Amino acid sequence: MPPPPPPPPSPLLLLFLILIILFLLPRPAAVSSSACSAVCGNLQIPFPFHLNTSSCEHPLRPISIPQPFHLYCLNSTTLFLNLTGQTFRILEFLSGAVLVDFPGPSPCRQYNDFNAFNPLSANPFFAIANDNVLALYDCNDSSLCKATCEKLIMPGCDGTARYSPACCYPLTDSSVWRNGGDFSVFSKLGCRGFSSWVVEKGSSAGKRGVKFEWGLPRNFSDGICDKNGFVVNATAVPDGVRCSCSDGFVGDGFARGFGCLKSCVKNGHEEYGSSCHGKGRSEKELIIFTGVLAPLFIIASLIGLFCILRRPIKQTTLNYAHSQFHSDALLQKACRTRLFTYHELQEATRGFGDNAKLVRSGNGAIYTGELRDGVRVAVHQLHCENEGNLMSVLSQIEILYVLAHKNVAHILGCCIDPGCAPLVVYEHPVNGTLEKHLHHPKGTEPTLDWYRRLKIAAETASVLAFLQCEVSPPIFHDHLESCHIYLDGDFSAKVLGFGLLNAATDDKCQPVEASSFHNNDVYDFGVVLLEMVTGLKNSDLPMVALQKIRIGKLEEVVDPVLYYHEQSPHSREQIEIVADLATRCLLFGRDGKLRMSDVSKELVHVMKENVDGGGGGGITRGPAIEETFSNSSLLQMISMSPDSILAP
Repeated sequence: MPPPPPPPPSPLLLLFLILIILFLLPRPAAVSSSACSAVCGNLQIPFPFHLNTSSCEHPLRPISIPQPFHLYCLNSTTLFLNLTGQTFRILEFLSGAVLVDFPGPSPCRQYNDFNAFNPLSANPFFAIANDNVLALYDCNDSSLCKATCEKLIMPGCDGTARYSPACCYPLTDSSVWRNGGDFSVFSKLGCRGFSSWVVEKGSSAGKRGVKFEWGLPRNFSDGICDKNGFVVNATAVPDGVRCSCSDGFVGDGFARGFGCLKSCVKNGHEEYGSSCHGKGRSEKELIIFTGVLAPLFIIASLIGLFCILRRPIKQTTLNYAHSQFHSDALLQKACRTRLFTYHELQEATRGFGDNAKLVRSGNGAIYTGELRDGVRVAVHQLHCENEGNLMSVLSQIEILYVLAHKNVAHILGCCIDPGCAPLVVYEHPVNGTLEKHLHHPKGTEPTLDWYRRLKIAAETASVLAFLQCEVSPPIFHDHLESCHIYLDGDFSAKVLGFGLLNAATDDKCQPVEASSFHNNDVYDFGVVLLEMVTGLKNSDLPMVALQKIRIGKLEEVVDPVLYYHEQSPHSREQIEIVADLATRCLLFGRDGKLRMSDVSKELVHVMKENVDGGGGGGITRGPAIEETFSNSSLLQMISMSPDSILAP
């Protein structure tokens, strides 16, 4: 017979062991009010910056702190600052400033766009700091190049050190640049691009990036500084203020931030905070009293917890608590944008009636409506069948909201009421859909000439390529149509109606098997391109257009309002190139041989030729494209397998 099992340990013995462990644990040192400040990757986020998702932020912060100080942490590794529609990746927090990377799909390059930093001139809380040092490229005026930074070390984006570039301009030189301005002044003087480093005082080595100084509004300064701090004026931000610590104290100066700690020297070492104060009699008595009372409180708490755990809990109560907790977590995630109620949107769209329905596609229906405050909205009703998909939807809504890409329709918020399909609320661009303008009623004046159509195509391809190749996980539109492309007052593209339910984990910027595609954006974009060229929309459009291309009669299907034969040779060649690109999207889009990034590069190149070349000579095509997709071989493929383009 096996020996009987040992008796279970006494509850009193367990309590005794827990108490011993608690007393043996190291006591945490006294910390400032910033102990719960958020972290993103290797960056500790200082006040007044914070994440919308921070669980330990001060309850007044979301109300008091201006919106530009709300940051976004992508994948818990990369921190972004959003200023007036332009997103900047934060590289480092500096004293009273942030160091940001160059925006764009490929920040590791020399020629950066001056205009990418124009939003700062309209932002009252941030400004370009004057200790940035610029490398200017292809300037018409050599007097811009200054000799004062020749001995500075300017590392490249790979971290390797190199010395000052050929043309260097420190912003401390006030001959051209003015404090609080933007970089457009250099563009006006003929420079075509720039790089930037910040060189701090007392250093000869620069840090690659652009330094933004920040300041809070002056009317915000009451009571914001620590009792041992005071208000100081920002250098480059008009009417901007920050906090600084008095002599003998160190810290950021903010009462809600790190505060101001006493600084002193003891035994040859610098000490801070409570280490600089001797313990008086009253403090010692308080410590003794706390040391006696704390164990008694812990014992009473543990006994109470033990009694609670011994009580039986009904399974229905557990299920309700779990369901309620999960629902609250979803709501908290959705609340990073505005959270609408279903009743609000039902009222705005007049009950989601057919008269308000704009689009009905594989991504769900889109309704037009008007909120109580008079704002016109487009409400996208998504198909979402399970909880996992809902989490994916919320995550991608958040990414689209934070990135605030200029060619994505602005997301106002969402609705995730229980029992209802998820609803995404977009701002309704003033000029309606591309579909409406391409298929305008007879007797109305056409609004889209060839230049506008080419611009819309290039903008749409660029934003799709950005979301697929520069965002992780990538975002696909899934069922792109001309009714999903809206136009603002300047006829710039604003894409909406994203599927959001098919987040991918593999890299769609590389060729993959056809089976990994649900509805390929490249193929769908090819159909939209043909629609823009022909002005037609029907299920037979791809076949009809390709048959005309095969026999060399593209002009027969070009939209009559474009007056193909009256266009300049330059514009006719552009129409042919876009039609050729649309054909390749249809033939090679589904199997991944043609990527959206390739499509975007070609259209941007054609658009650039349109701006730079005017109505002059022909358009230069890349050699790789010529070798792989010559017109003759392409037409031969169409004639051999005309039905392949309609294969699902």
